[in-house]
Amino acid sequence: MTQISRWLKPLSWLYGLGVDIRNALFDMGVLPSVSYDIPIINVGNITVGGTGKTPTVEYLIRLLAGQYRVAVLSRGYKRKTKGYILSTMSSTIEEIGDEPWQVKQKFPNVYVAVDCNRRRGIERLLADEATKDVEVILLDDAYQHRYVKAGHNILLVDYHRIISDDCLLPAGRLRERASASNRASTVIVTKCPQHINAMGFRVILSSLNIRPYQQLFFSTFTYETMHQLWGEGTLEPDTLRKDNTHVLLLTGIGNPRQMEQDVRRFVQHISPLTFPDHHYYTKNDAEAINNAFHELPQPHIIITTEKDAARLLHLQGLTEEVKRSTYVLPIGISIMRNEKDKLDKTIKDYVRENKRNS
Repeated sequence: MTQISRWLKPLSWLYGLGVDIRNALFDMGVLPSVSYDIPIINVGNITVGGTGKTPTVEYLIRLLAGQYRVAVLSRGYKRKTKGYILSTMSSTIEEIGDEPWQVKQKFPNVYVAVDCNRRRGIERLLADEATKDVEVILLDDAYQHRYVKAGHNILLVDYHRIISDDCLLPAGRLRERASASNRASTVIVTKCPQHINAMGFRVILSSLNIRPYQQLFFSTFTYETMHQLWGEGTLEPDTLRKDNTHVLLLTGIGNPRQMEQDVRRFVQHISPLTFPDHHYYTKNDAEAINNAFHELPQPHIIITTEKDAARLLHLQGLTEEVKRSTYVLPIGISIMRNEKDKLDKTIKDYVRENKRNS
């Protein structure tokens, strides 16, 4: 259930006034919104916390990279550098941030760049010799960055916190009013349980007030074969229940609730150990992880996310047993209601119709 602090609603009113003025200035053209002669797909949300942006960006990469030269542009949240950086396979999370690092490691042939100034980032991608052959740009988390007018906006909405039931910061978790969803070309409700009846779909459809020019899709997380973070071993999730394994679920993500619920489908004993989103792990955290793990009955393992793996990889102070027992659980998305082909066609048609020199 969506939790809203009624005591903070006066502050939300002031925050909303500022957001409304800013959006009005963009709508009137007082603040400039620039478009480019290249397909630009923006994947974002209007809430704080995780809505599954990175798995969705990876879905689009898999869809497009076989046919087009794809670039991903992110601000590189919590990186320790500034300005525009084009990542390489040797880039670190301190240089580019954990999510861009994850994308680059999984897709070495995709351009991955970071810049908090999205216009400058796009212009560098289009002009620099190393990247000027780019054909599609995916903007990661730029729904509020209206200085760029993306050709196709994908708005992600968390199934567990539908925007129509939420309110503005700080009383709720909305960065903008729910009506900002009107800017989206495509709306995807993410983190859905695998089994939703027809009535459940209709309730969400009604609450989101989808416009005639918009398309609505539903997605659920999928989980692939786990692999050791420090090693070459693999593990199938379904074997854990059979072996009565105790799991320390180690996460530092925006909203771990859905992952915990999903992991409980194939694990009977879970002990969550949660940290803030994009948390940089310290030696004190290593000690807490060691203690939490060694307190679990055997057999026991640690399961963590790909995003956390980037930040754990060089953490000092973990015991050798913890390192041997830590597995990364890759997350993907699956489009529900047999509408994958419809979504894929929507994206491919947009790119084909708007590519350069078309």
